[in-house]
Amino acid sequence: MISINTYIKGLVASITLVAAVSCSDPWEDRSNTNDNNLKQTLSERIKNTSETSEFGKLLAETGFDNELSNSKTYTVWAPTNEAMGQVDPVLLNDLASKRLFVQNHIALTAFSSVSKKDTVTVQMLSNKYLEFKNGTVMAEANVVTADQYAANGLFHIINKALEPKSNIWQYLKGKTGSNAMSSYLLTLNEFNLYRSDSIAKANEFHEIYADSLTNSYLTNVYNLNNEKNKYTFFLLQDDAYNSEVQKLEPYLTKSNTDSTTTYASYFTARDFAFHKAVARENLPDTLTSRFGVKVPINKANIVEEVQLSNGIVYIMSSLDVPLETRLLTTKIEGEVPTGFSRNDKRANTFYREKEDLDGVLLYDIMVQNHGVPLFAINYSANNLYSTTYKVYWRAINDIQTNTFQQSLRFGGTVMPDGTVSDPIAELPYTDVPPNTYDEIFIGEFTLNESGRLDLISLIAANTGVNGNNTLSLDYLKLVPVIK
Repeated sequence: MISINTYIKGLVASITLVAAVSCSDPWEDRSNTNDNNLKQTLSERIKNTSETSEFGKLLAETGFDNELSNSKTYTVWAPTNEAMGQVDPVLLNDLASKRLFVQNHIALTAFSSVSKKDTVTVQMLSNKYLEFKNGTVMAEANVVTADQYAANGLFHIINKALEPKSNIWQYLKGKTGSNAMSSYLLTLNEFNLYRSDSIAKANEFHEIYADSLTNSYLTNVYNLNNEKNKYTFFLLQDDAYNSEVQKLEPYLTKSNTDSTTTYASYFTARDFAFHKAVARENLPDTLTSRFGVKVPINKANIVEEVQLSNGIVYIMSSLDVPLETRLLTTKIEGEVPTGFSRNDKRANTFYREKEDLDGVLLYDIMVQNHGVPLFAINYSANNLYSTTYKVYWRAINDIQTNTFQQSLRFGGTVMPDGTVSDPIAELPYTDVPPNTYDEIFIGEFTLNESGRLDLISLIAANTGVNGNNTLSLDYLKLVPVIK
């Protein structure tokens, strides 16, 4: 008599064997078959298959019949003749267009219908990335017949052609002249927003490469020319875009009107690109840009949705971002100075890791017992607005029992003797009492021109007495005031 345990073990073994067979990769198992199709190349098989003969003709016309006859391994998603008949003739109006169309149906290496992943992202010869889902759907096309083998690869027959789409950057270039926001973005091919932009542009190899950085927007926000990633981009109609730019202009004042508009336009547009493609039904009420700006999304203002090869463009009739969220607070970490007074006091400088009263880890800097009156730690800040700033700090005095004082100076020019001339503002000395972990309001200063501030100095008391000229800083906060 067979025991129940023996029966169960046999049943489990049988199920496991069936699962292993059903989940094996047909391409890897091809050598175990006597399929005569394995004696033909992919080019021959596609041409000789009645359902795909029209695509086979296009392979020959574009020269890809020879490529699909060599020893490399390929996968082809071959449209049916009916699907080829529905292709927009514009996509096949010259040899270059035909070749791009064909390349968008071919990938190196074998991609069978069986995979450990539900979705496989496939790089096509067109350098576009398409999603092969469950072995049954390729991009927007259904697989009619899967895993047709040949000597140098396999092909799947699909019911819809894989028409190559433009990427977001290509789409924006096509809107130049008809859309103010697109036109502005293209001017950043020549204009460098930051000092580092020219370096990135000097190292690029031409726009034919998906990861080239030919534009200051691509360099500083997201590379919307990159096919490897997916993005969501909100393109504003002219009235909406101009309104947002004008809202920011008072806070991005430069030396002349043209520069002011250029920077206001950039700070408007930079917050409308987001990593990952977000479908309309999944759009939240608010998206946060990579710069920390919260952008409210009203789906009722979407005029058009454009599906592209590396994401989605939403054309918007309005996209109103409040200044309260647009104007970001600048936080400067104390432990990341740009320099010090000319005196070398490294032996007296301590970069500390400690916990606050709530047990939260923090990092700060303390310069102690240096013996130098007016010793200074220097910092800098990028992307400051032309407005008044409220200044806060957290400075921790947890070693000394006495109170010491320190002050802040903004801007100015360092002279040969080490003094600083023509500062923008000098805030009064403020007490740093023992064991205070609160954020303290220090004062205000006003910037008349936006941009980078190269010199922000934390200054010790004007005394050589150790213990009275200590400096300490966890962080500075510069909070912009709305006019």
